[in-house]
Amino acid sequence: MAGILDSVNQRTQLVGQNRLELLLFRLNGRQRFGINVFKVREVLQCPPLTAIPKRNKYVRGIAHIRGQTISVIDLSLATGGRAIENTKDCFIIIAEYNRSVQGFLVQSVERIININWAAIMPPPKGTGGKQSYLTAITEIDKELVEIIDVEKILEEISPSPTSISSHVATSTISEDLGDRLILIADDSAVARNQVKRALEGLGVQMHLVNNGREALTYLQETAAACQNSVTDKVGLLISDIEMPEMDGYTLTAEIRLDPRLKPLHVILHTSLSGVFNQQMVQKVGADDFIAKFNPDELAESVRKWLHTD
Repeated sequence: MAGILDSVNQRTQLVGQNRLELLLFRLNGRQRFGINVFKVREVLQCPPLTAIPKRNKYVRGIAHIRGQTISVIDLSLATGGRAIENTKDCFIIIAEYNRSVQGFLVQSVERIININWAAIMPPPKGTGGKQSYLTAITEIDKELVEIIDVEKILEEISPSPTSISSHVATSTISEDLGDRLILIADDSAVARNQVKRALEGLGVQMHLVNNGREALTYLQETAAACQNSVTDKVGLLISDIEMPEMDGYTLTAEIRLDPRLKPLHVILHTSLSGVFNQQMVQKVGADDFIAKFNPDELAESVRKWLHTD
């Protein structure tokens, strides 16, 4: 497994082309799952785990890896399945989400595949149970691959605060926004609701969509009814990067290519991290990049970009 991520720096070239690479793995059984390579730091044989008192039931223990203590989450257990057995024969995927590093216990790790975001589809509506832990699905080698909503799992284990601190300067947001709304695009229901709860206390109007394609369609339809540009009715876009059908980078690039949409300020709000993200923000023309999830930082960015109109 040591070499599976060796060329990750070269993969940054995929970003902005509406493409991604998925690391495929299995939990219990034949079902394949996927995780974005850019979330993954390392894949290794599961080391001995140390039990900790009063730990969350999904956390199998902690591991000491390269001088860092990391919680190891059983992904099968966390998504409603049975616990993974014989951990010494399994693997952990070390990944960075929402400003923290976690280890995900999986049964086996397969390979990395290159795919277009257009081939990543939202999960079927109306599905419950384990399916509620999915953000997307796709097909590889005529088999279904499920992409887990890791943000939902992490929120259940350690809920994020969503209230904006009283000292954050938010008094001008409603005035600058006027009767316009803020558009929020994110494929994770948990992430959408986090943003909604953080901003609803400010008394702003919001419209929520599930992916970049829906966001672009909404903006195009709204712009068609505007006298000048879409900013007559939409004050700001807050968009995730990883989304089925169209990612946030491609969405931003499409906005900058359309004269009716180009004036719109775009904040990319994502669990992805790394220096390359800042480079991509500039490349596609986004106004800001914020790692999830800090309500104060989000509110400050919203205030800043609304005030620059």
